[in-house]
Amino acid sequence: MSTSSKPAASESVAASIASNAIRLSEALDNHMRNSFQPESKKTLRKFQPAEVSELTGISMSNLRTRHQEGDFPEVETDSRGRRLYSAAEIDQIRHIMAKTGRNGEAYLPGRRSGDALQVISIVNFKGGSSKTTSAIHLAQRYALRGYRVLAIDMDPQASLTTMFGYRPEIEFAEGGTIYDALKYEEPVPLSQVIRKTYFHNLDLAPAGLMLSEYETETAYALQHKIDPPFTQRLAIALDEVEANYDLVIIDCPPQLGFTTMTALLASTGLLITVVPSMLDVASMAQFLEMAGETVRALEDAAGPIHWNFLKFLIARYEPTDVPQSQMAGFLRSILLDQVLTTPMLKSTAISDAGMTQQTIYEIEPSQVLKKTLDRILESVNGVADEFEKVIQKAWARETD
Repeated sequence: MSTSSKPAASESVAASIASNAIRLSEALDNHMRNSFQPESKKTLRKFQPAEVSELTGISMSNLRTRHQEGDFPEVETDSRGRRLYSAAEIDQIRHIMAKTGRNGEAYLPGRRSGDALQVISIVNFKGGSSKTTSAIHLAQRYALRGYRVLAIDMDPQASLTTMFGYRPEIEFAEGGTIYDALKYEEPVPLSQVIRKTYFHNLDLAPAGLMLSEYETETAYALQHKIDPPFTQRLAIALDEVEANYDLVIIDCPPQLGFTTMTALLASTGLLITVVPSMLDVASMAQFLEMAGETVRALEDAAGPIHWNFLKFLIARYEPTDVPQSQMAGFLRSILLDQVLTTPMLKSTAISDAGMTQQTIYEIEPSQVLKKTLDRILESVNGVADEFEKVIQKAWARETD
């Protein structure tokens, strides 16, 4: 091939890539518009009495009695006269129970006087480890449970942001993401990038492709000793809004760069997802080794780093897969009680819901086989409830 033909070939490849990007973007835009009406904006479904009972701990009989006695607000009913509750109405009922029910404070599980904001990074070195799936399901579950939750998307690929119904490459092309609060030149207050979502009690600090600039900018900032350093930037940004939330859940990128370290150093606890396969466990071991070396170097420079907890979540687990079961057992034998007892099961319900950027809490129960939905709800709720006890313990509360 002559040298003169190389630029033309290069231009052809570039044009092909650009063309594919445009076609994919248009197709995704059409898909999102067909999935979410109107104008691609998501709304949250209403919840049945059994779901309200499970979320709040109020028995079905007490729920009915309280409505009959006029203690609870009137809510929508379906064609069969069955009550349907919005997430905001569930929260309203929760606050009524906190004032009038026995052991009222149990209905409000969030921060109390003297409790520190819990900032939880969900991390793994390898893509496809259910980080984003875990992050959004935990964030939504805790919002429904009565916590005030801020979800932060720290991954430039912005999968978490997309799950909330946004098109990052369109809606945040000019800014409005977590990058704006972290950048070194004229950062904005975090409150200016936080978005209210369709999910009551759940806000989002979105991500976009510009967040990838943070890596190169941080390298430059370290070289030129620009303050505050990356080790403090997210923590400082969170100080402005910490009184508004009980929990912050961060979806980190699948590599150990400055962006991930910025999240880890602002965190009070870590949740590491791992798929129980040899390759994934080997990748996680590499991640832990690199993270340990990096944290050790940072501690030498800036003093001790403290996390309230470090837990491992076995994700995409198939109980009938013998090698997976063996690897899960191996992990538990090595990491002991650092591994959550409940695994996050691999499920077609999660995969199918994800096709329309939904979670199992958002899909209508009638859209999924009851047996399939019950199985994955038991798994996801079990993970969230077990991890909730870890959070409560960090607040020095007794857990059963």
